[in-house]
Amino acid sequence: MGDSMEAAERLALTLTTGGMQRMTARVMCALLFAEQETVTAGELSEWLTISPGTVSTAIKSLTSVGLIERVPAPGSRREHFRFRPGAWAILMSSQNEVVKVMQEAANEGIDAVGEDSIAGQRLAEMRDFYTYLMNELPAVIDRWHAQRETR
Repeated sequence: MGDSMEAAERLALTLTTGGMQRMTARVMCALLFAEQETVTAGELSEWLTISPGTVSTAIKSLTSVGLIERVPAPGSRREHFRFRPGAWAILMSSQNEVVKVMQEAANEGIDAVGEDSIAGQRLAEMRDFYTYLMNELPAVIDRWHAQRETR
């Protein structure tokens, strides 16, 4: 990975500061900065000098949110992974589940304390924000795809 490894590590540190697990951020950035189309878990482990188990855990996490995917590699016995085309829009789409959970949590809180209470008013604002976000995200993602197609 050469000189790009330093930039990848800086980005991983930024993501970690933002709340992402450190090793997941490092694996994600290694895949993002990789010059080849696909990478094996062994290569990631070697590049990052981390255990195969740590790489496996990070891969599961990144796969579950739609950022990376397994890809066939004819003639290879090892699983290959790549940063998924359209990953950022996929990530926001999968985040809709988080938005739903946040809406539900706000509604449960409102049910517990009543919407007219001070806490209920805060929770109503939370619910309303996530409802708004849920309504707006699909259109934002559609506009993103349309913009990408015109390039």
